[in-house]
Amino acid sequence: MTIEDRDDAYLITHALATDTLSRLRDAETEQVAFRKGLVKLGRICGYEIIDGAMETEYVPVETPLAETTGERVKGLDDVVIINVLRAATPFVEGLLKAFPRAKQGVISAGRDEAAGMTDDGEFPITIDYVKLPEIRPEDTVIVADPMLATGSTMAAVLDHVL
Repeated sequence: MTIEDRDDAYLITHALATDTLSRLRDAETEQVAFRKGLVKLGRICGYEIIDGAMETEYVPVETPLAETTGERVKGLDDVVIINVLRAATPFVEGLLKAFPRAKQGVISAGRDEAAGMTDDGEFPITIDYVKLPEIRPEDTVIVADPMLATGSTMAAVLDHVL
């Protein structure tokens, strides 16, 4: 399996995802290639989330010849993608290719480097703008922020959302 359940998060280890991520991290990657790579990575991650973290169900399907049984992904209409603004925008574009019916939210969050580091050696996180759809208990929530360093921005966003 190319997605590992890590209790509160999933780790995607698909070879194409790690290859794309390595290309994105390369200092020689130009802006257009970086943006296209984020779209590609978002699409790969979306498919991996569907395959590794969402359940399927068997449903009757009427074909032109006979009735048979098909398999559908449960909860595809119950997905909320939260875009942590800036780098996540092309990443979300890719996720939406896997989840075309997802509801979307936006959060502008980032480190406040001008404020300087706190006593614990981290920059304070500011959340400037929040526009979220209603999040229901049955929703699968994907917080899209492909630029993680310490994870402090992601932690602040999760605290705000949850």
